[in-house]
Amino acid sequence: MLFLQPMAILNTSETFKRLRNRYRLVVMNDDTFEELITFKLDRLSVYIMMSSIFVILVSLTVALIVFTPMKYYIPGYGSRNSETEFKLLKIRTDSLEQAIHYNDQYINGVKKVLNGTSPGKLDTVAIKIPNAEVTND
Repeated sequence: MLFLQPMAILNTSETFKRLRNRYRLVVMNDDTFEELITFKLDRLSVYIMMSSIFVILVSLTVALIVFTPMKYYIPGYGSRNSETEFKLLKIRTDSLEQAIHYNDQYINGVKKVLNGTSPGKLDTVAIKIPNAEVTND
């Protein structure tokens, strides 16, 4: 049988009160019980300090990877010359695609001529032939 219990109501004043409770952290010498260092802390300050350290460490790590050559050691990132090689390959691929397109147009035109069908567009540009003056010597 399932019994449902009402959810505990969070009292924000108690939560903030618990965050503000003061604690003492004492570092002692185990042999002489001499206090070496004493810290007065509360949960909120510890949380803020740990969060700040985490953000700083993550920021430093990201900056180290992004702004130094260490990014090239990440698998899959590539090498320094890969970007220029990719650009060169892109240019070559584009020129080869254009050459293939022109060859296909030429082959299709030759096929149409060999089959006896007229091409889709006729060249209707008038050709001006200059008069050649013939001299009799």
